[in-house]
Amino acid sequence: MSDKIFELIKQEEQRQKVGLEMIPSENYVSKNVLKALGSILTDKYSEGYPGARHYGGNEIIDQIETEAQRLACQLFGVKSAIVQPYSGSPANLAVDLGLVEPGGVIMGLSLSSGGHLTHGAKASFTSKIFQAIQYEVGEDGKINLEEVTKLAQQHQPKLIWVGLTAYPYTLDFAGFAKIAQSVGAYLVADISHISGLVAAKVLPSPVQYVDVITTTTHKTLRGPRGAMILITQKGLDKDPQIVEKLEKGVFPGLQGGPHDNVTAAIAIALQEASQPQFKEYAEQILKNAQVLAKQLETKTENHLLLLDLSMYGFGLGYQAQIALELAGITVNRNTIPHDPASAYYPSGIRLGTPALTSRGMKEEEMVKIASWIKEVLEMLKGFDLPQNQPERKDFIKEFRSQMKENLRLKEIKKEVEQFAAQFPLPGVTDE
Repeated sequence: MSDKIFELIKQEEQRQKVGLEMIPSENYVSKNVLKALGSILTDKYSEGYPGARHYGGNEIIDQIETEAQRLACQLFGVKSAIVQPYSGSPANLAVDLGLVEPGGVIMGLSLSSGGHLTHGAKASFTSKIFQAIQYEVGEDGKINLEEVTKLAQQHQPKLIWVGLTAYPYTLDFAGFAKIAQSVGAYLVADISHISGLVAAKVLPSPVQYVDVITTTTHKTLRGPRGAMILITQKGLDKDPQIVEKLEKGVFPGLQGGPHDNVTAAIAIALQEASQPQFKEYAEQILKNAQVLAKQLETKTENHLLLLDLSMYGFGLGYQAQIALELAGITVNRNTIPHDPASAYYPSGIRLGTPALTSRGMKEEEMVKIASWIKEVLEMLKGFDLPQNQPERKDFIKEFRSQMKENLRLKEIKKEVEQFAAQFPLPGVTDE
């Protein structure tokens, strides 16, 4: 019954129109990106690479993929681009598989310190296939390169990841390059969160320091849900076979046929990101994040905030996510460095400004949004996470029930709806 699905899609569109999406990995694409995603390219099968397909009828598809590669190389200043990865996690695994033998040593920032699952976390297959060594942030919440150096010297990794998913500070690509060179490791920058900001030149680029770059295309780059693997001149100098190794890591290593509709949408997003107005957009993301951080009494050097809720009580991340969502503000619960609670019921929340900025919101709006967030967080006092683990599930259920009946939360939700409705969703409304 497709009618039911289309009705649910309309409901989701309405939810987004009257809500505030503040998960920093979410954004809004243009109407042209949506057109490509829903195009007839969805129907084609194109296993292989341009000029070397395993299926016929790919003359035009080859041109689309080649154009996407060209645009990626031009925008980021790299020598080669693979645009077929289905998403960021398989792109990262393909890099590991392409450059490191199973059982080899890889290094990455721990999940609890703001790294990604695929940088060697225990829950990820990357730690099961490889010997994964994790470095962590210090008490100041920042990466200590001296500690990274000690770990690298001790474990001699074949590949080092430098990247973030919940790390609100600037990455020292030059410092990591020295460490990687000292042990002969490949250096790979995962810039999935900041690739749009790097492309717009409002954050430092890793291109001159790393061998390989991975990025999703659906965060600050404002593209479809896909990913790219970019190879630098430094990477080619280190390993002349690196492109072939990485291509084989993607196909046939992990994937079959690429999603040609996504490839076309990536090309459109890359072209859009090369325009002057995109730089203005990226600059506004950072301005908005700075204002939001100041209002919420935290710090950031990029687009995201990691908010420690310990001042309100113990283990309040899940409760904050629930309460804010009931108020029409979407964030995600997140561990903080050295979290005293747990990964599932953490002590913090992660939020950011890319999606709000895409809707045209600026500094004044951030002040207003921060006031709502602070008011909701004050409601969490007294709702500490039970220390006894078996009690937590029922506690959360009761907390959710109480919050649904909270009259002020209902009022805030109405205020948020009226506020958000003034800022259209780009892909739904632009021409």
